Amino acid sequence: MSEHYSTLYLSLMYTHLITVIPCVFVGAYLLLFSKGTKWHRSLGKYYMISMVITAIVSLFMPAMVGPQLLGHFGWIHLFSILTLWSVPTAYIAVRKGQIKKHKIKMILVYIGALIIAGGFTFVPGRFMYEVFFG
Repeated sequence: MSEHYSTLYLSLMYTHLITVIPCVFVGAYLLLFSKGTKWHRSLGKYYMISMVITAIVSLFMPAMVGPQLLGHFGWIHLFSILTLWSVPTAYIAVRKGQIKKHKIKMILVYIGALIIAGGFTFVPGRFMYEVFFG
Protein backbone atom coordinates (compact mmCIF):
# COMPACT_ATOMS: atom_id res chain seq x y z
CA MET A 1 0.00 0.00 0.00
CA SER A 2 2.58 2.61 1.05
CA GLU A 3 4.58 2.15 -2.17
CA HIS A 4 1.83 4.15 -3.94
CA TYR A 5 2.37 7.21 -1.74
CA SER A 6 5.33 9.54 -1.24
CA THR A 7 6.99 9.96 2.14
CA LEU A 8 5.68 13.53 2.33
CA TYR A 9 2.12 12.41 1.59
CA LEU A 10 2.33 9.66 4.21
CA SER A 11 3.69 12.12 6.80
CA LEU A 12 0.81 14.49 6.09
CA MET A 13 -1.68 11.61 6.15
CA TYR A 14 -0.48 10.32 9.52
CA THR A 15 -0.44 13.83 11.00
CA HIS A 16 -3.97 14.30 9.71
CA LEU A 17 -5.12 10.99 11.19
CA ILE A 18 -3.48 11.68 14.57
CA THR A 19 -5.37 14.97 14.85
CA VAL A 20 -8.70 13.98 13.32
CA ILE A 21 -9.44 10.54 14.79
CA PRO A 22 -9.67 11.76 18.41
CA CYS A 23 -11.97 14.56 17.19
CA VAL A 24 -14.55 12.01 16.08
CA PHE A 25 -14.91 10.83 19.68
CA VAL A 26 -14.29 14.14 21.47
CA GLY A 27 -16.72 15.93 19.16
CA ALA A 28 -19.42 13.32 19.74
CA TYR A 29 -18.93 13.65 23.48
CA LEU A 30 -19.14 17.45 23.30
CA LEU A 31 -22.34 17.30 21.25
CA LEU A 32 -24.03 14.71 23.45
CA PHE A 33 -23.18 15.69 27.02
CA SER A 34 -23.28 18.69 29.37
CA LYS A 35 -22.54 22.08 27.89
CA GLY A 36 -20.83 25.03 29.53
CA THR A 37 -18.94 23.05 32.14
CA LYS A 38 -15.22 23.46 32.72
CA TRP A 39 -14.71 20.00 31.20
CA HIS A 40 -16.72 20.97 28.08
CA ARG A 41 -14.70 24.16 27.65
CA SER A 42 -11.38 22.33 28.05
CA LEU A 43 -12.30 19.55 25.65
CA GLY A 44 -13.80 22.13 23.30
CA LYS A 45 -10.50 24.01 23.10
CA TYR A 46 -8.67 20.77 22.36
CA TYR A 47 -11.28 19.87 19.73
CA MET A 48 -11.15 23.28 18.04
CA ILE A 49 -7.34 23.39 17.92
CA SER A 50 -7.16 19.82 16.62
CA MET A 51 -9.76 20.51 13.94
CA VAL A 52 -7.91 23.62 12.75
CA ILE A 53 -4.61 21.69 12.62
CA THR A 54 -6.19 18.81 10.71
CA ALA A 55 -7.83 21.23 8.25
CA ILE A 56 -4.53 23.03 7.61
CA VAL A 57 -2.68 19.75 7.12
CA SER A 58 -5.37 18.51 4.73
CA LEU A 59 -4.86 21.54 2.48
CA PHE A 60 -1.32 20.31 1.79
CA MET A 61 -2.58 16.87 0.78
CA PRO A 62 -3.49 16.58 -2.92
CA ALA A 63 -6.92 15.33 -3.88
CA MET A 64 -6.50 11.70 -4.89
CA VAL A 65 -9.98 11.14 -6.35
CA GLY A 66 -12.02 13.22 -8.77
CA PRO A 67 -11.24 16.46 -10.56
CA GLN A 68 -8.46 18.72 -9.32
CA LEU A 69 -8.04 22.48 -9.35
CA LEU A 70 -4.44 23.58 -9.99
CA GLY A 71 -3.44 19.91 -9.99
CA HIS A 72 -3.95 19.69 -6.23
CA PHE A 73 -7.29 20.80 -4.73
CA GLY A 74 -10.43 18.71 -4.97
CA TRP A 75 -14.00 18.90 -3.71
CA ILE A 76 -12.86 17.36 -0.40
CA HIS A 77 -10.87 20.52 0.34
CA LEU A 78 -14.12 22.47 0.68
CA PHE A 79 -14.53 20.74 4.05
CA SER A 80 -11.16 22.13 5.12
CA ILE A 81 -12.35 25.63 4.22
CA LEU A 82 -15.62 25.00 6.09
CA THR A 83 -13.60 24.04 9.16
CA LEU A 84 -11.18 26.95 8.93
CA TRP A 85 -14.11 29.37 8.72
CA SER A 86 -16.52 27.70 11.17
CA VAL A 87 -14.21 26.93 14.08
CA PRO A 88 -12.92 30.48 14.67
CA THR A 89 -16.36 32.00 14.13
CA ALA A 90 -17.87 29.46 16.54
CA TYR A 91 -15.24 30.39 19.12
CA ILE A 92 -15.99 34.09 18.66
CA ALA A 93 -19.72 33.37 18.93
CA VAL A 94 -19.39 31.54 22.24
CA ARG A 95 -17.12 34.26 23.63
CA LYS A 96 -19.84 36.79 22.76
CA GLY A 97 -22.48 34.65 24.45
CA GLN A 98 -24.07 33.65 21.14
CA ILE A 99 -24.58 30.06 22.23
CA LYS A 100 -27.09 29.08 19.52
CA LYS A 101 -24.74 30.33 16.77
CA HIS A 102 -21.83 28.45 18.38
CA LYS A 103 -23.90 25.26 18.61
CA ILE A 104 -25.01 25.40 14.97
CA LYS A 105 -21.46 25.95 13.73
CA MET A 106 -20.07 23.12 15.82
CA ILE A 107 -22.78 20.74 14.60
CA LEU A 108 -22.01 21.75 11.00
CA VAL A 109 -18.29 21.14 11.53
CA TYR A 110 -18.91 17.74 13.06
CA ILE A 111 -21.33 16.59 10.36
CA GLY A 112 -19.49 18.18 7.44
CA ALA A 113 -15.84 17.81 8.32
CA LEU A 114 -15.94 14.56 10.27
CA ILE A 115 -18.95 12.53 9.14
CA ILE A 116 -19.29 13.51 5.47
CA ALA A 117 -15.62 14.17 4.67
CA GLY A 118 -14.64 11.17 6.80
CA GLY A 119 -17.04 9.03 4.82
CA PHE A 120 -15.36 10.08 1.59
CA THR A 121 -12.04 8.70 2.86
CA PHE A 122 -13.46 5.22 2.30
CA VAL A 123 -14.00 5.78 -1.45
CA PRO A 124 -11.92 3.51 -3.72
CA GLY A 125 -8.60 5.18 -4.52
CA ARG A 126 -8.32 6.90 -1.13
CA PHE A 127 -5.83 5.90 1.57
CA MET A 128 -8.37 4.68 4.16
CA TYR A 129 -10.12 2.55 1.54
CA GLU A 130 -6.81 0.79 0.90
CA VAL A 131 -6.17 0.37 4.63
CA PHE A 132 -9.53 -1.27 5.29
CA PHE A 133 -10.50 -2.87 1.97
CA GLY A 134 -7.38 -2.98 -0.23
